[in-house]
Amino acid sequence: MSGKPVPIDLVPYTDMLGDSREFLRVWAKQGGPVTCFINPVPVGGDPMGYGIALVDCIRHGAKTWARATGIPEAEALARIWEGVDAERANPTDLPTEHPTTDEDGLIH
Repeated sequence: MSGKPVPIDLVPYTDMLGDSREFLRVWAKQGGPVTCFINPVPVGGDPMGYGIALVDCIRHGAKTWARATGIPEAEALARIWEGVDAERANPTDLPTEHPTTDEDGLIH
């Protein structure tokens, strides 16, 4: 493994994505922290929209885990919620400040 990020190929989904805008990219290190790059603009000014989008992601994740591993979707969803609840109760990582990029690609 080269250590470089390997992007998920979205070309097959171009029609489905249409004029959608990306709001989240996430990377995980084995046994290490998760790194997130978030653009709140596409989900709106109210952080509640981000929460709704994350729950949608969790449900899609459960479907994906079920297909990939053969476990029932309900079991995958229950385990994901277990992880969410565990992390909320006892955070293993705290957000840090990094430079931000605006819609025009300018770093602030």
